[in-house]
Amino acid sequence: MSIADNLLKYKNEIESDGVKLVAVSKNHPLEAVKEAYDAGQRVFGENLVQEMVEKQSQLPADIEWHLIGHLQTNKVKYIAPFVKLIESVDSIKLLKEIDKQAAKHNRVIDCLLQIYIADEETKFGLSFDEAIELLRSEEFEALKNVRIVGLMGIATNTANEKQTSIEFNELKVLFDGIKVSYFRKDDFFKEISMGMSADYKLAIEEGSTMVRIGSNIFGKRIIKHWKNLE
Repeated sequence: MSIADNLLKYKNEIESDGVKLVAVSKNHPLEAVKEAYDAGQRVFGENLVQEMVEKQSQLPADIEWHLIGHLQTNKVKYIAPFVKLIESVDSIKLLKEIDKQAAKHNRVIDCLLQIYIADEETKFGLSFDEAIELLRSEEFEALKNVRIVGLMGIATNTANEKQTSIEFNELKVLFDGIKVSYFRKDDFFKEISMGMSADYKLAIEEGSTMVRIGSNIFGKRIIKHWKNLE
């Protein structure tokens, strides 16, 4: 099946549930992204800043770019002019840098707090307590050019569907608690980004509003060495 066929299969299934599909285009060439764009996709996720910057400069301006990988503070300045959503905020330090760079471009950048829900040490994210501490902090209160619109989490890479569902459910419960405590009057706090190719159906059952699908749309990744931005 073509990229367009793969994409439309997922779009029809996922978007019929009112869930946003993020097409993860990392390590795929411009031509692949353009094919998905021509088939109607507008939201794309990238892990690497260098790759996102290069693609953004050569692809249509109405693409909604999501940074979904671990983000270093010294790379924020490169995506601040255009990024739509940073899904992987895991520290107040990073949030303050996003705020600083957004202000330079007279923007408010939407962000998700990445929450650590997996039983794996290799994953990034804030613990539940750390997320609450961040939202309660004076440092967070002082930020004017970032907007927390929800939470993101990556479940353990396991075939145990019960464990996966429990992890997603825990994120949904945390989201509900944070919504009531900190964003009760804010309609923009509404996103729960959880679920990828292997577990998106479970994620949607547990309340996901946004799922990230990559290789099942684009096929096997083509590894390219993207030039470093210093």
